[in-house]
Amino acid sequence: MDEHKELWGKILGEVELNVSRANFLTLFKRTVLLSLEGNVVTIAAPSAMIVDLLQRRFYEIIKIAVDKHTGLNTKIIFVPKTIIENIEKANEAEMPLFEEEKSKVVGHLPRVRPDYTFENMAVSSSNQLAFVSATTVAKKLGQIYNPLFIYGPVGCGKTHLMQAIANDVFAKNPAKKILYITSEEFTNEVVESIRENNTSLMKRRFRNLDLLIIDDIQFIAGKEKIQEELFHTFNILVDNSSQIVLSSDRPPAEIKKVEKRLLSRFAGGLTVDIEQPDFELRTAILLIKARKYDINLSIGSAKIIAEKTQDARSLEGLLLRIITQAQSNEEEINEDFISRVMSEDKKEDHSYFHPDEIINNICVFYKIKPTQLKSQKRDSFLVRPRQVAMYILKRDLGLTYVEIGNILGGRDHTTIMYGVEKVENLLSKSRLSEDILNISKLAVEKQVDY
Repeated sequence: MDEHKELWGKILGEVELNVSRANFLTLFKRTVLLSLEGNVVTIAAPSAMIVDLLQRRFYEIIKIAVDKHTGLNTKIIFVPKTIIENIEKANEAEMPLFEEEKSKVVGHLPRVRPDYTFENMAVSSSNQLAFVSATTVAKKLGQIYNPLFIYGPVGCGKTHLMQAIANDVFAKNPAKKILYITSEEFTNEVVESIRENNTSLMKRRFRNLDLLIIDDIQFIAGKEKIQEELFHTFNILVDNSSQIVLSSDRPPAEIKKVEKRLLSRFAGGLTVDIEQPDFELRTAILLIKARKYDINLSIGSAKIIAEKTQDARSLEGLLLRIITQAQSNEEEINEDFISRVMSEDKKEDHSYFHPDEIINNICVFYKIKPTQLKSQKRDSFLVRPRQVAMYILKRDLGLTYVEIGNILGGRDHTTIMYGVEKVENLLSKSRLSEDILNISKLAVEKQVDY
């Protein structure tokens, strides 16, 4: 145990450098490294809500730190506080560590949220076709719609739908080999295997699957070696009747700098789009999320929240803010309380803004296009706006460097770290602080107009 405590202390020191102080104290401070068996790391957190947040928002940054200090390519499992309590009891009374049905492992599939199921997904006209297609794929794995290509704007529910496929397949047959991965992670694994001259191991990992799910496939654009590896992996999996599911923010035909032969494979199955959820769907999503956190949320309260944001991802963040504030103040979550929180947020805090809103405000201020900001071009007039975007996304949304890198065109987390530090160093030495203040004012004005 002392060994685990020392290792976890080093890992937390690494994590602390990559998250906000508030997030570190709230989410990480009371976590414990329970075990390290082979390449499987088990981490305990104080509550199921914190477990959910760690797995959903900070998995990648934790994994990077764990891998660095263990020298392994780890898989991380999160468990709730009951495990910690049982450890303490076991040390005192030599009782069994795990009690039946009291401690449930969260995250049975690496990177897949257990609550992302078909049953927990609200459906309306904006996502009905994609939902039906996904459930069909899960029932007839590798037999129909291969690949299934889902596209739509950020926060419309693509990730939920893809992970629901993984959860459904796993629930019916745990022996199935399932892998959910982002395009950045796929890229990193290919690059690392080439660097270590161990491509055979990497190929076995990706080509012996029953279900391969790759999120944000658009970020392989311009990466020739990655596209070549994906093309061969794609062909082998399809020949073996294995299922492939891909997501993107645009249809295959609109993804630039990707080989035609690969785009042809993407479009060779079924391509479906998901639109931003409408008001009714957002309200239904909130009611489902509230039930997950054991909160009795009225329809009227859900409607007030649903009016404030346009995408599914922001909805949960805003709901969690309300739940946390209500619990801290020991107040009931009702329409009056929510309206008061919303009005306070308008005046004081805008961390529920979506990343796209922040990027659009920055582009308006600097008179550039979002596509230019996210592109790989290194023109001098784009450097400062990009660094400002990195800084504001980190400061206002508390995103990890990896998450910000994904948003800004698939950039490496070290690039994001440098950009944030650069802006921080310039704030007191230039007019940059005035620029950032004006960008924030622009966001406030838009929010008030809305």
